[in-house]
Amino acid sequence: MNNRIEIANDACPLLESGELGRPLVRHDTQHPSFADDLDGHAGFESLIENGVHILAELGGSNFHVGIIARTCLPLRTHASGRKEEFGRGPNAGEGARPTYGTRSVTANGILWFVKRASLVLILTGLILTLPLWGEGASSAEYRARRAELRKPLDGVLVLFGAEEPSDLHDRFFQEPNFFYLTGWQEPGAALVMTGAEEILFLPPRHPHMEAYNGRTTSPEDKDAAEKSGFEKILPRAALETRFLRMIESSAKIYALNVDATAQKLIRLAALHETASAADLITRQRIKKSAAEIDLIRKATDATVMAHRSVWKQIQPGLFEYQIAAAMADTYEQLGCERSAYAPIVGSGPNSILLHYAANKRKIEAGDVIVIDAGGEYSGYATDVTRTIPASGKFTARQREIYGIVLAAQKAAIAAVKPGMKLRGDDAASLQKIAMNYINTHGKDLHGEPLGKYYVHGLGHHVGLEVHDPGSFDVPLETGMVITIEPGIYIPEEALGVRIEDTVLVTATGAEVLSSALPKEAEEIEGLIGK
Repeated sequence: MNNRIEIANDACPLLESGELGRPLVRHDTQHPSFADDLDGHAGFESLIENGVHILAELGGSNFHVGIIARTCLPLRTHASGRKEEFGRGPNAGEGARPTYGTRSVTANGILWFVKRASLVLILTGLILTLPLWGEGASSAEYRARRAELRKPLDGVLVLFGAEEPSDLHDRFFQEPNFFYLTGWQEPGAALVMTGAEEILFLPPRHPHMEAYNGRTTSPEDKDAAEKSGFEKILPRAALETRFLRMIESSAKIYALNVDATAQKLIRLAALHETASAADLITRQRIKKSAAEIDLIRKATDATVMAHRSVWKQIQPGLFEYQIAAAMADTYEQLGCERSAYAPIVGSGPNSILLHYAANKRKIEAGDVIVIDAGGEYSGYATDVTRTIPASGKFTARQREIYGIVLAAQKAAIAAVKPGMKLRGDDAASLQKIAMNYINTHGKDLHGEPLGKYYVHGLGHHVGLEVHDPGSFDVPLETGMVITIEPGIYIPEEALGVRIEDTVLVTATGAEVLSSALPKEAEEIEGLIGK
């Protein structure tokens, strides 16, 4: 059977008062026979209605099931290697199985399903405690990254991790460069490295604060080395003394220019040369490892399902913020920790605003809606945009502009390969390919070319940050992950169209990681509000 199964049917994240919640069951397993167990289990039962998503990766290391339930019917299904459409009544898809009864599922029915599903999974040894966040890279990979960075290191590198946020609106997320090198997910840590050694500094435990935020790891904990992947761990209080000792044999200090704590420490070594640690780390971050690509895939898979789910609920009268909330709700239930950036839902006149995130307008009939939103999985982002018609059909003019943007995007993606560049004026520029197409197809209301309405770059790097560091002018290499996102924004017509995919650069070209999300106008129209 195939390693990936996706069963999607009329997902409905916009629940009305009194409707069922959205239980999520998620399991990660190394159980090699689990796919076979499911494939042969004729009694495997699910709750399928207008609102169910199942995303399963079988035969690998992950099995995810997300359920968004409203008025559900029990269906008997088989897990197979093909995509199937399930439904009810005479309009059910060709792959629909017969339903068993027509009554709505009650709370007892939900409990029965959960108990039965739990029993099956317990028997196969797959139950893990919920919620379960992403797995991340291995300790060995983090060590390998540090070892690679130390090879050219001709000084002392100092990095500080993020602190516990003081604003109750925020929760802790690690500084990306620190996370890239350590994988450490607790606040207040620091890293000091030279070409010969690496030391992780951890703050002391504070029992009073742990009552609020949970237990932390101290340097004295017996399992600190195993948990962190570092052989040498010292108290944070020893950092200044050790730093001054280490710079005695070094002439250069590397730190992040935006790190105020690091800059304060550097002032203790006024005679030393300073350089940006970001430049060194970016050289590694710009090319993704297999583990990183896998995490970006997972963020993208969850984001694609979130886009598809809200399409089925789109209708005039909804507010933009309802769509943004439904997007985040879906990809977070599918394993993402948070949005990779503030979701953009720009309808009508807001569709021409590039980074519009207020999301306050009521959607009106005839609008186009630019939905630019992506989840973050184990710290790794994705970035996916589609432009859809609020009423289910593009007008002739909307369809014309949409078609031009889509063709420009296809032309740029077809040209992606090692050696090409995101921007520039030469033949290797992907930006120039997209711009040339837009500028030679279609006109504005005054008969002028449309190129002047394409007002931003073609794309950017993606990784631990949605706008991951990396030059737009350097040649692409295998393992880079970028976006391709041309757009046309015509203020006079209150019409904006952007189409964006997350793309992996391969040895021979490109793999569109978000290709499961339709972008042909006819396909989109066939999914809106249905």
